[in-house]
Amino acid sequence: MMKKLLVGLTFILSTVSSSFAGGGGDILRKSLMINNLEYQYSDTRTISWDTYAYIGYDLNKVYIYSAGEKTDGISSMESENELVYSRAIAPNWDIQFGIAYDKTQEEDNTWAVVALSGLAPYFFETRLALLVDDNGNLGLRVDLEYEALLTQKLILTPSLEISAYTKDDLSMELGRGLSNLTMGARLRYEFTREFAPYVGVEWSENFGNTDSISPLSDTYVVVGLRIWF
Repeated sequence: MMKKLLVGLTFILSTVSSSFAGGGGDILRKSLMINNLEYQYSDTRTISWDTYAYIGYDLNKVYIYSAGEKTDGISSMESENELVYSRAIAPNWDIQFGIAYDKTQEEDNTWAVVALSGLAPYFFETRLALLVDDNGNLGLRVDLEYEALLTQKLILTPSLEISAYTKDDLSMELGRGLSNLTMGARLRYEFTREFAPYVGVEWSENFGNTDSISPLSDTYVVVGLRIWF
């Protein structure tokens, strides 16, 4: 697995280097977006994050994604991380490919990933990721988000996350079929575009084999910050 990762990473970096070399008059852009950095008011003391960073040009970029949570009550942490090359294929749409790395307190798993990211009709921010690991387990992760401007500074953001897999993976607490559904809504106030505190509510539930392996059905209030650099 490590050899495959190194080969894949080398290919991504060489592809990106070639693309960047052909940037011409295009401006090199970079950004760090902390979409959510929040505290969950649930049965456990949980801090979660959802963030990404990129560097590149209009057509070619490299993205790093990271989302996860740390729960103090049971001293556990889990995260989903990706390193992908992103190529614009249409206005507001990119195709991405690279490596995904999932980590729990005790175990980890590495995937190859291909994703489609962009702005769907009616301004839904959309990301569809297809993953495959060494054991032939296929995963699908869907992220949808919509921003409703209540005023120029007050913004309501409903979100939906869905995950599904083709095989059971007891070590990663994943089950075959529909795995998890998470729905939320966050209301933020933008003091500036770069800094916005928010409050919200989120519901998360596991289904099917995943729920048998790791039962979850919870609704909780969240308080956090959205920061953009």
